[in-house]
Amino acid sequence: MQDFEPDGRLVADTYPVTELPLCQLRLMDDARFPWLVLVPRRQAISEVFELEASAQQQLWREATEVGRALLEVMEGDKLNIASLGNVVAQLHVHVIVRRREDAAWPAPVWGHGRAEPYDPDGLADMRDTVLAVLEGLDLASGE
Repeated sequence: MQDFEPDGRLVADTYPVTELPLCQLRLMDDARFPWLVLVPRRQAISEVFELEASAQQQLWREATEVGRALLEVMEGDKLNIASLGNVVAQLHVHVIVRRREDAAWPAPVWGHGRAEPYDPDGLADMRDTVLAVLEGLDLASGE
């Protein structure tokens, strides 16, 4: 969709990585956690049920496949997938690889300590990792 724009708070807190069939894939600027944010390219949508059924399935496909592959590559212990929207109403889905030794385990990552922004090298490395993970995935719509 040409008129799609992510919420300004998402833009401020994340880095763009790539475009998936439905979502813009972004990286949360917190190097403590492998944390991606998927933002469906739909304006004025805040809830999953507002998407057409095929887009709901595509959102789930993208979140779970990207998460599964990232979990494996990052050697995580748990994958957290969540859509909250309490602060940013625009529909977006968090995909977070968790490790038992991470800064927030076993609590949620939200509101735990201060974010540790990526330095330029760390950001480039994480983007490269995410893009490499995506190479082997078939995220095409099942329609």
